[in-house]
Amino acid sequence: MTTLLALDTATEACSVALLHEGRAFGRHAVIPRLHAQRVLPMVQELLGEAGIALSAVDAIAFGRGPGAFTGVRIAVGVVQGLAFALQRPVLPVSDLALLAQRAHRERGVDQVAAAIDARMDEVYWGCYRLAEGEMRLVGGEAVLAPERVELPRLASGDWFGAGTGWTHAERMPVAPTARDADLLPDALDLLSLAGFAWRRGEAVPAEQAQPVYLRDKVATPKGVR
Repeated sequence: MTTLLALDTATEACSVALLHEGRAFGRHAVIPRLHAQRVLPMVQELLGEAGIALSAVDAIAFGRGPGAFTGVRIAVGVVQGLAFALQRPVLPVSDLALLAQRAHRERGVDQVAAAIDARMDEVYWGCYRLAEGEMRLVGGEAVLAPERVELPRLASGDWFGAGTGWTHAERMPVAPTARDADLLPDALDLLSLAGFAWRRGEAVPAEQAQPVYLRDKVATPKGVR
């Protein structure tokens, strides 16, 4: 049975999770600016709780962004260090997807407009829909002004707004059925998404653990399938 380690430091939250023998262990703390000091001790706590050594891990998943520049770099650095030392593959997962998966897990919703405050008067934006237990991206992710966000073309039904980007709700031309602007990514949901990716054979070598900032891209949502 696969053993997966997951960690995320892309937002104010620092979280780690471990899947071992079908059991999930997790730690989640909102500790801005303390991620670098706490993430590895949190990993050790989980390994101790599960009663295993780090060498038992088959792959390491991480929140690849978008999010805070420093936070995303911390995750990439830690994951690459561990993965190179263990000679294990990595599983990069979008932090917007983590928000959508958490909203599904905690609220039971199956369509989520995920938004993370990107500072500089912008939000990171992505829309997700449930398919076979996995929240999957509909269209593309983008960084853009709150006034420019939009749901997928031909969108229907109820949508849930998740993430700190929704603090700009009064400027956003999207009206979800409900929203939670305090929701942050959680590594427990990273475990879920990484499990899907692992079974699809999407693990990559440690040197391919790269951050995604979105500001490197054109801030326009792609056409929706």
